[in-house]
Amino acid sequence: MKINENFLKVPESYLFTDIGRRIAAYKQAHPEADIIRLGIGDITRPLPAACVEAMRLAAAEMGTEQGFRGYPPEYGQPFLIEKIREFDYAARGVQLDSDEIFISDGAKSDTGNIGDIFDRDNIVAVCDPVYPVYADTNAMAGRAGEPGPDGKWSRLIFLPCTADNDFLPELPEKRPDLIYLCFPNNPTGASISKAKLAEWVDYANTNGSVILFDAAYEAYITGDAPHSIYEIEGAKTCAVEFRSFSKTAGFTGVRCAYTVVPKQLTVQSVSLNKLWARRQATKFNGVSYVTQRAAEAVYSPEGRRQVAANIEYCRRNAAVIAGALREAGFRVWGAQDSPYIWMQTPGAMKSWDFFDLLLDKAHVAGTPGCGFGPGGEGYFRLTAFGEAGRTLEATERIKRIFS
Repeated sequence: MKINENFLKVPESYLFTDIGRRIAAYKQAHPEADIIRLGIGDITRPLPAACVEAMRLAAAEMGTEQGFRGYPPEYGQPFLIEKIREFDYAARGVQLDSDEIFISDGAKSDTGNIGDIFDRDNIVAVCDPVYPVYADTNAMAGRAGEPGPDGKWSRLIFLPCTADNDFLPELPEKRPDLIYLCFPNNPTGASISKAKLAEWVDYANTNGSVILFDAAYEAYITGDAPHSIYEIEGAKTCAVEFRSFSKTAGFTGVRCAYTVVPKQLTVQSVSLNKLWARRQATKFNGVSYVTQRAAEAVYSPEGRRQVAANIEYCRRNAAVIAGALREAGFRVWGAQDSPYIWMQTPGAMKSWDFFDLLLDKAHVAGTPGCGFGPGGEGYFRLTAFGEAGRTLEATERIKRIFS
């Protein structure tokens, strides 16, 4: 009997599990502390009313003999897929076939599970700092090699994202097979222009690489940055795209997302669309009917207004946080097209040291940048998903300490 030894190479606990434990320990030692959490990117606004009503009607429907439904279609309900095609893609000039869209329970799951269809010997490139799931799931699959003392995996290509390059990765000199990109970015909040994204598409097509493009935060874009990689000519032959209803419609506790795998995308003449379809049909039983009806309601006139209002709520929070941090003398990025605020710690302080300082002196919890990779050391992430009054209170506490 043997286990997958690659799991033993991965840190024993997930970044946000560590954060939760530290907060719990501090709370136990200081039960009077009123801790404001601006760390984990979880939604605090209620579900849009249109989605709640759609779930109620769908649940009632499931309680009747005529309306009951068992296993959903393997790749998603047609009524939801058609709304995605119309509003998320056709409205931006992107044409997709219905069988290129796969409904799932989360972009986090899909960005990790996509590795199932690729050989373990493929070389993977990730940004640094990076959303931990990209690196950890490839490590679990055996693609990452060995962890080094500098926090880098021996077989991963790390693409530095620093203040000097506006947190936008440079094209790698060594050719990767798989390239993870996330824009607007988690954790830095950086967005990418169409011209810059086109450089990546050209690179991937020229070198036979596949881009795994996480667009979970596209709804927060305010400028002319691309909402989808398929707005870039040539992307359908080199890119898979991941989308989520979590950070747009508050589905973090409901679970619904989708992945786009164009039929034009092939590796060694093999269709990745067919491989992903086979993987999903084998390992996944689909998203519940009630949930998919709720997601469909996101695209109704009422749903679109309500979702837009929630996103604007987070945008205002982001502006409040970024403004307060700048007033306190910090260097700050993000907040513009993103619900994340990326800040440099004061005086070259280590990320976890700043976490402890902020928790102890301000009773505010954020996310240490080093948790996103070695390139995140000396940085810190705050999120704009909190309640507005509590967010304002958190910024006032921070300003009292550092101003």
